Amino acid sequence: MTVIRGVDVDERGRCAHWRTERDVVAHRCETCGRFWACHECHWALADHPFGRADPAAPATVLCGACGHLSSYEDYSAAPFCAGCGHPFNPRCALHRGLYVT
Repeated sequence: MTVIRGVDVDERGRCAHWRTERDVVAHRCETCGRFWACHECHWALADHPFGRADPAAPATVLCGACGHLSSYEDYSAAPFCAGCGHPFNPRCALHRGLYVT
């Protein structure tokens, strides 16, 4: 399984900042190519700004429950993971501009 970086990350990718049952999505930073539990974790641990992805770019969103990779477009169009059906947090849409261009 792909490593999800962050502060106090659990086995499903939930971090110290976002820990509800539905907070299982990690985003790939286009600058370093690593998956991060959230933008706050990236700010705390990385030495560069978060590199935002093109929404249509493949494999930029990772489900921490099953490891399924998708584009941001596909991820944001469904309320659950296409790989395992795990529900996503709908409030994550509020942070769209932090992860994609």
